[in-house]
Amino acid sequence: MTNPPYLDGLNEPQKQAVLHTDGPLMVLAGAGSGKTRVITHRIVHLIHQGVAPHNILAVTFTNKAAKEMRERAEKLTREYWPSDRAVIDSLPVVTTFHALGVRLLREFHDAMGLRRHFVIYDRSDSQKAVKKAIEDAGYNPKEFEPRKILSMISRAKGDAMTVLEYKDAANSYPEQVTAEVWEKYDETLRAEQALDFDDLLAKTLKLLKSNPSVRETLQKRYQYLHVDEFQDTNRVQFTIMELLAGETQNVCVVGDIDQNIYSWRGADIKNVLQFEKHFPRTTTILLEENYRSTGTIIAASNDVIKKNQNRVDKTVFTNNQVGEKITLYAGMTGADEAEYVALKAQTLIEEGVDPAAIAVLYRTNFQSRSLEESFLNFGVPYQLLGTKFYERKEVKDVLSYLRLALNPGSNADLVRVINNPTRGIGKVTMLKVVEGKRGELNAGAAAKVKVFDDIMTDIADCASKKPLSDTIKFIMKRSGLEDNLKEEGTEEALERIENLRELVTLASRFNDLEPSEAVEQLLETAALQSDQDEMKNKEEHNAVRLMTVHAAKGLEFETVFITGLEEGLFPHERLDDGRIDQEEERRLFYVALTRAKQKLYLTYAHMRTIFGSQRINVPSSFLNDISTEHVEMDEPDGFGGGSGYETTVYLD
Repeated sequence: MTNPPYLDGLNEPQKQAVLHTDGPLMVLAGAGSGKTRVITHRIVHLIHQGVAPHNILAVTFTNKAAKEMRERAEKLTREYWPSDRAVIDSLPVVTTFHALGVRLLREFHDAMGLRRHFVIYDRSDSQKAVKKAIEDAGYNPKEFEPRKILSMISRAKGDAMTVLEYKDAANSYPEQVTAEVWEKYDETLRAEQALDFDDLLAKTLKLLKSNPSVRETLQKRYQYLHVDEFQDTNRVQFTIMELLAGETQNVCVVGDIDQNIYSWRGADIKNVLQFEKHFPRTTTILLEENYRSTGTIIAASNDVIKKNQNRVDKTVFTNNQVGEKITLYAGMTGADEAEYVALKAQTLIEEGVDPAAIAVLYRTNFQSRSLEESFLNFGVPYQLLGTKFYERKEVKDVLSYLRLALNPGSNADLVRVINNPTRGIGKVTMLKVVEGKRGELNAGAAAKVKVFDDIMTDIADCASKKPLSDTIKFIMKRSGLEDNLKEEGTEEALERIENLRELVTLASRFNDLEPSEAVEQLLETAALQSDQDEMKNKEEHNAVRLMTVHAAKGLEFETVFITGLEEGLFPHERLDDGRIDQEEERRLFYVALTRAKQKLYLTYAHMRTIFGSQRINVPSSFLNDISTEHVEMDEPDGFGGGSGYETTVYLD
């Protein structure tokens, strides 16, 4: 009997993973080993076996990854069943964890006491609410930094803790303060009918745990589960997966423990290490063949990662060519290093390398400034992953109008737009409106508020009837935002109008949906957007990519520069306690190395100005992990010749 065509081109371990359909399966996949291919082909195999597409769920971490997986699955499905409308019209659910949470909480909102149109707080909304909660709890936001308190709350929610459990377990003063602030923060969220990013998962878990009928409904609906990037899951995500899997345990997890780089965000490495304990019937398959990188890059990355203790032993190999040696460059200063990178990128582009196929990676955001400066000086086209489109003030303003039209109880949005642009509504008036004390307003203030109410009524009316792009245009005009920016007339104001016009373009993607559903989809997309999605939106710019290593995860480039390879910078020393998590930092370096397909450059500086002071650097200990046979030195101008790492300068 001949193999079905969707098995063609798969290696033996990939084939085993695709054909294993029933019971728990863990696929430990090395970098560039085709794990997305395994999931998509496995989905097609399940459909081939008679599983209805809508009974298959695949979950990953970024919108970009979900979109890529969805498109691949749909393409394969249409290839194998070109005329079967039942299959084509009933596609598998491929989504992110957070988007799945939104989907389930909207569907079962009654069970959770939520409005269907609940507000999703982004990070800055949450930070503002936490700042207010700190003040309401009687503390000073200057003493207790809102960002840090929010991070502690976020971590606890990711560990599946409730505020009461956290309060009971608090055994330090900062934790006790966080517990009090969390209670006040929760009150704000409830009053606003809002959920923050972590609630999208925590409330989904609560929905599944406390509603047996909902849980059974979803277990019947999602009979086959797939979790991509499994090493990045936290406790809440793991438990959601466990509850959805139910007794059949038809769950396939795919991940790489060597790419676990988000423990600071709650990702729990134990989810991989202890998977077989939770699912005793697990079949484990290793994908060790890399299809992305040269033999040299793979050998170097193996040299690095084998030093880690907390891992499942596997050795990645490739049948690709050996390729060029890795180039190591040591600049005298950070500026020298940045200049080298920009000039080398310029040379590569002149030699015919596509600018977008080059990435410059760094461990922390501050490193981008000197790199940007050099790229500008030498006229090398670059694209920096910076402020996300949906985080821009003018875009957030329009989205606030839209959210408020949908959910008039959203005080955070009301406060943002009631006097934006200026309508002469002062803080006292605003406070009375928020507190529902409109009857106490004098005639002048009441008239101004009436003008705003009329604007919101018109926007709500438009949003319920018109295509979404028309609604965005209407908000720009009716709110006065567009005219206000035109009157300002500065370059920055004109750029902001261009951003709003780009929002209209983005909104037009949802024009074929019912107006209310289109609004939901846009607001959901804005709330769940990630750095990589932001880059995807700009990929028409043919330019060198500048980004952190974290932002580069899941991406690949022909040529990669890894900069700032100095002890304390990469591996990174935490600012608060000076600690270095060697294993996680090594995994991060491994991720950086394995982004490269053809050529790697590693760079560092003997001296670097950090926080206004010049620092003498020791080269990163990670450089010593790589066998010298894989590396060649590129000498900076003015340094003597030679090979190996002998240009290293140590100064007392």
